[in-house]
Amino acid sequence: MITSSSHRPLSLKPLKIGDILLDFPVVQAALSGYSDWPMRVIAKRKGAPYTLCEVMLDKFLVDMKERKRTSHFLHISDEEHPVAGQLMGAEPEQFALGAQKLVQAGFDVIDINFGCPVKKVLGRCRGGFHLGQPEIALEIVQKTRDIVPDHIPVTVKMRRGIDDSDASRDNFFRILDGAFNIGVAAITVHGRTVEQRYIGPSRWAFLKELKQHAGEKVILGSGDLFTPQDCLDMIAETGVDGVTVARGAIGNPWIFSQTRALARGEALPEPPNLFEQRDTILEHFGLAEQVYGEARVGPIMRKFGIKYSILHPEYEWVRKDFAKAKNREEWQVVLDKWYAEDLPGQHPNGRMHKAQSSS
Repeated sequence: MITSSSHRPLSLKPLKIGDILLDFPVVQAALSGYSDWPMRVIAKRKGAPYTLCEVMLDKFLVDMKERKRTSHFLHISDEEHPVAGQLMGAEPEQFALGAQKLVQAGFDVIDINFGCPVKKVLGRCRGGFHLGQPEIALEIVQKTRDIVPDHIPVTVKMRRGIDDSDASRDNFFRILDGAFNIGVAAITVHGRTVEQRYIGPSRWAFLKELKQHAGEKVILGSGDLFTPQDCLDMIAETGVDGVTVARGAIGNPWIFSQTRALARGEALPEPPNLFEQRDTILEHFGLAEQVYGEARVGPIMRKFGIKYSILHPEYEWVRKDFAKAKNREEWQVVLDKWYAEDLPGQHPNGRMHKAQSSS
C-alpha cells in the first residue's frame, strides 16, 4: 500500500481517453442528482482534470425543448473542458439520438451508463440491466459509436456484473471485450455488482484481474474512494489507469488537490479550515444560482450543504441546520452561525479496504 507518510513522489502516468490527455489520473465520476455544472466547476477549480455530468436519459434528451427550467442539464462553460456527458437508456436507436444531443451540446466525451443499480432504472431496462443482455448492450455501443463523430471518444461505465454468478461474469467480459472491439476509448468498472448496489465492499481484486485481462486498453476503477489515500491505493493495488471519485467528492472537492499533493510526495494537506469551506460553499451557491435561479437554488443546494457539513468539526449540528435552509438568506444564517470563526476542519473517514479486501 502507498502511504502518505512516505513522502515519495509517485510516477503516475497521465490518463489518456482517446486523443484527450489528462495530466492526472484521478477524475470526478458522474453522480446522479449531483454532478451538475456547479459541482463540476468547483471540482475542476480544486484540481479535477476531468469530470462527468450527471446521467441523463436518452428519451429525455431527444424530447427536451429549449426551456430555462431544463437548460442546466446541458450547461457547459469553457473552463470545465474536457467534460463528459453520460447517457442511459433502453433502446439502441433512441440511445444513439440521445448521444447526438450530447455532442451538439458540446460535451467532449460520451459515456454510456451500464452500471446504475437503482431499482426503478433496472425495472425500465436501463443502466445495470444491460449487463444481463450483452447483445443489446453491444448494439447500444455500436450505434452510439457510429453516430458520434470519430474525434469524440465514447466510453462505458459498468459494474462487475449483475451478481457473482458464472453467467454474469461471462456476460461482463463479453460486453467489455466487445465494447473495446467496437472502438470505445476507455471503460470504468465499479468493483461492486448491480445486486450489491452500494452495500458491502468494492472488490478491488476483481479490478486487478480485469486490468491484467485488458492489457494496454484503458481501465478506470471505481468504488470506495473516500480519501486521497484510497485513490492512490486503488491505482497501486490494481494497476488501473485511473480512478473516478464518486460519493467521496460530494461536499469534498478538495480530495482532488489533496490527492495531487500526496502523489507529489508531500504530506497529506490539512483539511480546509472553516473560512475556506465557507468561501467554497458560497462559491458553489453562486454558481448554482446562475443556472437554477434565485427561487430554485435553495432547495437544490440543500443536499450539497448536508455533504459539505461533514468537514465541519460540529458536523451533526451543521448538517441539521443546512437541511432546513430554503434560500440564500437562510443559508447565510447557517454560515454566520457555524463558519464565523476560522477553526480547523476535519477529514472525512475513509474505508479500511485492506481489512475488507477478502470479502
